[in-house]
Amino acid sequence: MQECLGISITDKLIKYAKVKKDSNIFSVSSYGVKFYNNIDETIQQIINETNSNNIPISTEIKNENYYFFNIFSLTNRTYAEKAIKTEFESFCTENHLNGNLYDGRYIYSRNLDNEDQSRIIYIYDSTNDLEERKSYFSKSKLTTLVPLPTSLPNLINAEKGKNSMIINLEEQTTVTTVINQAIHDVSILENGMKEAFEKINEKENSYSKTYEVCKNTTIYTMETDYSQTEQSEYLKYIVPTLFKIAEEVQRIKDRYKRIDNIYITGLGAVINNIDLYFKEYFGETKVEILKPFFLDSAINVNIKDYIEVNSAISLAMQGLGNGIKNLNFLTRDWKTDLKTLLSSDVGSLKKQKGTKQPKQKPSFNFDLSGKFDKTEMWLLRSSITVIMVTIVYSVASIFLVNQIQSKTAKAINVSNYAKEQLTLANKDDTIIVQKTKDYNKYVTNLQNIDSALETKRGRKNQLTTFLNKIVYIIPDKVTLLKIDNTERTSGESTIQHITIQAQSSIYEQLAYFKAKLKNANVLENIVSTEGQNDGSSIKISIEGDLKNY
Repeated sequence: MQECLGISITDKLIKYAKVKKDSNIFSVSSYGVKFYNNIDETIQQIINETNSNNIPISTEIKNENYYFFNIFSLTNRTYAEKAIKTEFESFCTENHLNGNLYDGRYIYSRNLDNEDQSRIIYIYDSTNDLEERKSYFSKSKLTTLVPLPTSLPNLINAEKGKNSMIINLEEQTTVTTVINQAIHDVSILENGMKEAFEKINEKENSYSKTYEVCKNTTIYTMETDYSQTEQSEYLKYIVPTLFKIAEEVQRIKDRYKRIDNIYITGLGAVINNIDLYFKEYFGETKVEILKPFFLDSAINVNIKDYIEVNSAISLAMQGLGNGIKNLNFLTRDWKTDLKTLLSSDVGSLKKQKGTKQPKQKPSFNFDLSGKFDKTEMWLLRSSITVIMVTIVYSVASIFLVNQIQSKTAKAINVSNYAKEQLTLANKDDTIIVQKTKDYNKYVTNLQNIDSALETKRGRKNQLTTFLNKIVYIIPDKVTLLKIDNTERTSGESTIQHITIQAQSSIYEQLAYFKAKLKNANVLENIVSTEGQNDGSSIKISIEGDLKNY
């Protein structure tokens, strides 16, 4: 049986879970949440309480960033690694970063728009932050240090052909998109729960009480009048934040043709009915609280308690071998380039020692009459051999010269052909440059269309915010008769003009309503008609331009 302790650290608290794995069956033996003042002492306390001094520990890196780019799918592995390294170095140069101060890992993903390319998700963090995180576990067995957003998919049983998104509602919100069982995108949102938590903490003056407030807070649908609930003083901080997060998630979701499931986890997931709140924004897409897949068959399990430590469970599962293995910032698989060295062994020539033989003068007889003696026969045979070698050498030389001349002519022809092809390539390059300009023009047009659509969506959201704020500020004695929304053009901009008709039996209530509208900061250029008394009630018309956010 394998065991691993997962520890997830935020600014104020630590979540932990000890996970066991037996034949691919997972179980959680201990878990919890601790608030801390001294992080080193709290981590050691958790390790001691869970009896984890001698088992592997897995935690997340601190302030990672994500950089996305594409490379050709047919690129071999060695070249791909060099291309990825070069791309990140160029990125650092363009953004005035010192690449030596960062450590990075990457994963491959599909380019959904181009099958010939692979999408690279490059994850990098500063070496200082990594060393700081490692220092917390100097006395324990830290074996895994990974990005949390890429570990959270360990908790879902991703099905083939299904597309999912995981929203991690922490102080900083992240969205992990899983396409067909593979991580395709990780987004860090501008809006997180940090601002709402800090405002609640100002009232409670205790982060642990703030956490309990969130666990005991129930959020309702958009039509609910929060001013009439007991939790309105907290929801007024939480709801606007969730609204902004939902808008950002919607923009990410619109990039894909289909998202089947949206999972919610993190500190914000402890808020009651938060899945129902997000469901209203994402239409037919299934929205649910993320719970570890292996708990479906568990007996007598309080799922909500486990959901609180989802991040720690996912990190522990990563430490047990689940998920993407090459994202561990504690290890690196270096590829050694094997170089073949060619060399020749040159031995020294040794002079043989021996007795010098006396020189003898050969006796040659140049008389060709009569029978040839041995010396004359040797000279004759040598002469014939030399003549034959000379003839063969001459013939071979002529043949080689002809071959060289033939090859030279072919080389000239190939060179001329290459020049012709280079000229054609230059023409093609000119055409490609022109096509690129046309493509850029089309991209610009599409961006303009997207901007226009975004503007329309923003106006819809402005109206929703406006109506929500009216719900909060309208006095009890005031009744709305009619709200009209008309558009008018001022220069190059479009203005939403709002007309509100209201009535009340008390004139001061109508004046108070108008003042509340001004203070709510949702309408500009507010004007109103004088009250008309029909005997039973006073009617008034208030007009103003919807303010852009």
